[in-house]
Parts: sequence; structure tokens; C-alpha cells
Amino acid sequence: MKIITDKNKALIAVNRDNWNLRFASKELKNDREVVLEAIRQGGWALEYVSKELRTDKEVVLAAVRQHGYALMFASRRLKADKEVVLAAVEQDGRALEFASKKLQADREIVLIAVKEKSQALEFASQELRADREVVLEAVKKSGYALEHASEELRNDKKVVLKAVKKTGYALRYASEELRNDREVVLEAFKRHNEALDYASEELQNEIRQKIQQFINNLK
Repeated sequence: MKIITDKNKALIAVNRDNWNLRFASKELKNDREVVLEAIRQGGWALEYVSKELRTDKEVVLAAVRQHGYALMFASRRLKADKEVVLAAVEQDGRALEFASKKLQADREIVLIAVKEKSQALEFASQELRADREVVLEAVKKSGYALEHASEELRNDKKVVLKAVKKTGYALRYASEELRNDREVVLEAFKRHNEALDYASEELQNEIRQKIQQFINNLK
């Protein structure tokens, strides 16, 4: 497709498909009307917006409200803007990856992010990955989030039980001590039999022996 230099043609093109913004001239990628029309069709269009408009709060807010991950294309200043980052993580919690370090350590933002997408815990500050309430919210959404919890919380029985009740495979991220805890291992085993592979050798042998005895008694 040829470079679009006519504003009316650009408006028609981006209205038809927001990706057409990539074919707009440099001037039109810096035209707020054209850019906002493209973003209305899809926030990912922010990738093709001029550097100047990536610093425009109205433009960036419009983009991240459509697709939170579009935060990756925002200016550094707006990645540190709490209103912008909140809008992004409300739409897609994983957008926390692109927030400033300061906002990755903001408890309000991180809680919203992990409630929306548990994977967001990976991008939270070290301090918040050790925050029990934050981690519980994450594992409540997906047990796999336990992988990104602090070492201390991976040894917290309440947190680990919550995780394995959601998905048995989360047992692999529990502490060595809790992988040898009968209650935790049995909860994981109830959800996914294969999770037993992550239990301590002692409990694996004990549970497998009991299963075999049960099978033998049925014969």
C-alpha cells in the first residue's frame, strides 16, 4: 500500500482498519484527529503514532482503554502516570510489565492488575510479591501465579493450599517443606493426578503404594 498523504483518505483508511495508520505519512501520524480515529478502532494503533503523540495523555488513555498492552508504546512519562497505568491494567493486568518501577511497586495498581490477570504478579515489585494479600489474590485467579511469589510465601501453607486447589500443578512452585506436606500434596493430587510428580519422594511412594493397594483389593 502507498503512503497516504491526504487526511480524508487517511481517516477513511484507519476507520476501515486501524492498522492502516502504518501507511500514513509522518505528518498524519502526528495528526490527533487521524490518530484518535485509528485508536478508536483499536488501541494497538498506538504503535504507529508519532513520538510526540505518544506523550499525549488523551491519546494514550484512549489506546490503553482499548488494549492495556498498548502501554508498551507510551512515552516513559506516561508509563509513570498512575491514571494511565490504572486504565491499562484494568483492561489487561499484564500491562503492568510496561509500567514504571515506581508504579510496579504501587499496591493499589498491583492488586488491580493481579485481579485482572494473575500473571501480572511476575511484574510486581519484589516487596509486593512478598505481600500476602497480593499473592492470595493472584493465586485465587490462577495457581500458577505461585511461581512468582516470594520464597517466604511459597512456604506459606494457606497461600500454597489456595494455589493447588486452583491447579494441582502449582505444587511444583511450593517450598520443599510443603511438597512434603500431606494435606497440600493430597489437595494437589485431587485436582491433577500428575501433580504427584512434584511431591516429595517420601509422599510419592506413600500415595502410590496406597493406590496400588486399593487396586489390588478390587481384584
